[in-house]
Amino acid sequence: MSSTTEPLRIAVLVGSTREGRFAPVVTKWLSGHLGQRADMRTDVVDLAETPLPTVFPAFGQQPPPGTEELLSAVSPRLAAADAFVFVTPEYNHSFPASLKNAIDWHNEQWHGKPVAFVSYGGLSGGLRAVEQLRVVMAELNATTIRNTVSFHNAWGTFDEDGRSTEPAADAAAKALLDQLAWWAHALRDAKSVRPYAA
Repeated sequence: MSSTTEPLRIAVLVGSTREGRFAPVVTKWLSGHLGQRADMRTDVVDLAETPLPTVFPAFGQQPPPGTEELLSAVSPRLAAADAFVFVTPEYNHSFPASLKNAIDWHNEQWHGKPVAFVSYGGLSGGLRAVEQLRVVMAELNATTIRNTVSFHNAWGTFDEDGRSTEPAADAAAKALLDQLAWWAHALRDAKSVRPYAA
């Protein structure tokens, strides 16, 4: 199968690890949309289920014992992805420490790949977290796409079956994934001709 016809590998990074988190509801909704697409294959990387080390070694020092084992549950999956979707809440006008930790433990896995955002929260819908993530991912040579899906007062916008009660949400998800697909194909095809160099 050529790179132009092979389905895109989309890693969905679930950023919240708090007890009682709302992230699984939003992630399940997003996964439903991804599952409807023949051009995408989804890998949900839940940071609550695949915890990463939280202690970084000093320069020149060896990482703490067990670091490689923890990283091996996440790093190859990020490296294999053609594109990413971050599912993130907003904590104190920013994004979760667990998500920043996952970003910082990796580098070349992000290079030359597109990142989309699905956010949720109170009145702001998590958009302040997204704005900060755009700056962080630019530093890591990733491309963030324009469209975003955000759920304002998220806890009241899903029914008991996990379906969104917001009329515009499903259309927004399609627009988000269409845009992500365009960038993912363009960047993957470009890298097949000329390897990305940061």
